[in-house]
Amino acid sequence: MYPNRLAKEQSPYLLQHQWNPVDWYPWGPEAFDKARREDKPVFLSIGYSSCHWCHVMEHESFESETIAKLLNERFVSIKVDREERPDVDEIYMRAVQLLTGSGGWPMSVFLTPDQKPFWGGTYFPPDDRGGRPGFASILAALSETFAVRRGEVAAAADRLAAALRQMEGGRQFVATGPLDDTVPGRALEELLQTYDRHHGGFGGAPKFPPHGALELLLRATAAEPREDLTAITRGTLDGVAMGGIRDHVGGGFHRYATDAVWLVPHFEKMLYDNAQLASVYTEAATRWKDPLYRQVAEETLAWVLREMAAPEGGFYSALDADSEGGEGAYYLWSLKEITEVLGSEEGERFARVYGIEENGNFVDPVTGEEPGNIPHLKRTWAELARTEDIPEKDLRERMTRARALLLDKRKSRPAPGLDDKVVASWNGLMIGAFARAGRAFGRGEYVDAAARAARFVLGSMRREGRLLRSWRAGESKLPAYLEDHAFLAWGLLDLHDVTGESVWLDEARSMVDSMIERFWDSGKAPSSS
Repeated sequence: MYPNRLAKEQSPYLLQHQWNPVDWYPWGPEAFDKARREDKPVFLSIGYSSCHWCHVMEHESFESETIAKLLNERFVSIKVDREERPDVDEIYMRAVQLLTGSGGWPMSVFLTPDQKPFWGGTYFPPDDRGGRPGFASILAALSETFAVRRGEVAAAADRLAAALRQMEGGRQFVATGPLDDTVPGRALEELLQTYDRHHGGFGGAPKFPPHGALELLLRATAAEPREDLTAITRGTLDGVAMGGIRDHVGGGFHRYATDAVWLVPHFEKMLYDNAQLASVYTEAATRWKDPLYRQVAEETLAWVLREMAAPEGGFYSALDADSEGGEGAYYLWSLKEITEVLGSEEGERFARVYGIEENGNFVDPVTGEEPGNIPHLKRTWAELARTEDIPEKDLRERMTRARALLLDKRKSRPAPGLDDKVVASWNGLMIGAFARAGRAFGRGEYVDAAARAARFVLGSMRREGRLLRSWRAGESKLPAYLEDHAFLAWGLLDLHDVTGESVWLDEARSMVDSMIERFWDSGKAPSSS
C-alpha cells in the first residue's frame, strides 16, 4: 500500500524496488545502526536497472510476501545500484568471488552489522529446486546460524575480511622506474593464443565485446604492421559487427553474447560499451576504409542521439534487456512480421541476408523455446551480393531502406526501460567517441553533441568545483570516483584535439589536477605541470 524508503532515492534501479514489501534501506549508516541495535545480520542486494536476472529475482523473491516477511523480521535489507556505488560493488563482488569462485548480478551478500561479509552468491530462485536450497530456505538457515552459532559466523567473517585485505594489498603497485616495455608485447601474444579463429574474439562463451583488446591491437598495428595481429583485429571486428550482439535494425550493441558465435546476446544496452565500440570502429574505418566499420560506428552513434541523449545535453546510462514479452522481445522478429512490413520479395531477401528462419534462429536457454529471430549477417556483403546476384552497393542501399521500415515498425512495440541517470565517466567515454567520429567522418553534428555533453557535465555535475558521479531529474549526487575524472579528462582531450578550443584543454587539465589531489595515495602529490 505504501512505498518503502527507496522512494526517496534517485537511482532508477532503487526506484524499481520502492513498492516491494521488503523493508529496504539504501546504503548508509541508518541501516547498519539498526543492525547493531537489533543485533541482526544484513542482507545486501546489489544490481542495476537493465539487468535481466535482477528483474527475475525481484519478481520471484522481493515481491513475495513470504520472503519479505523473513527479510523484515530477521535481517536488515540494503539495496545498492552498482552503477552509483562501484566502490561498494567492487568490495563485495570480490567477497562473492572468493566464496563461490564466480560472480555476477544480482549479487546477494550477507554481512555482520560491522559490514563484514560472511556468506554470499548471486541469483537464487525463491524455492528449493533440483536438490538445491532456494532463497527462502537460505534466509531461514542463515538467520538461525547467525543467532545460535555467532562465533562461527564471526570467525568466517574475519577470515574473509583478512583475505580481502590481502587481495587489496597485493593490488598496490609502486612505480620505482620506467614501465616495463615488454608488457604490451606479452598482452598481444596472449591475444594471439586465445583468439577464436572461427568466430573472432578471445576465448569461449560467454563473449563480451573486447573493446580494450581491440584498442590495444589497433594501436599496435598502427605502430608496427603485422599480418597476424591485423588478422585477429579484423576477424574480431567482423565477428562482432556481423553477429546478433549488434542491433542491426536500430544500431548499437547489446552487453554480451551468451554463445561463442556472437549470435544470442543478453539484450541490455550499456552506454560505456557503445562509446568504446563506436571509437574502435571509427578508428578501424579510418584505417582500412571498410564501409562496414563506418556503418557500424555511425549507426551506433545515431542510436545514441535518438534514444540516449538527454535534452539537457548528457547521455543516459542504459536500456533494459526486458520489455513486455520478456527478455529481448523488443528486438526479435518472425519471418511473417518481416514480410508483412517489407513485402514478400524484399522480406524474403532480407531474411536471406540477415539469417531469418521460419521457426526462429535461436533457442532460449531458459525456456527452451524458439521465440523469434535475431537479425545477423551470415556472410560478408560481397558474398551476399554475389548470392543475390545484384551489385553490392545496390544490396546495401536496399537493406538500409528495409531496416528503416523495420525500425519504424519496432517503435510501435512496448520499449525497454530506460535508465535515465547520467554517469560522469561513461559520458566522458561518449564525448570522446563523438569527437573522434566527428573528425574522422567530417560530421559537425557529432562534435556539437560532444560539446553539448561536455558543457552539461561540467556545468551540472560539479559542486563547489568538485565532480559528482551521477545526475538524474535535475539533481546531481555522490562524489565522483577515479574513473569519472580519468574518462572525462580523456573525452575533453579528444574534444580539444578536434576543435582546438582551449576551454576543453583547460578543463581537462583541471580535471587531472583534481584527480591527483583526491586520489594520489602517497604522502606527497606530484606536480601536474
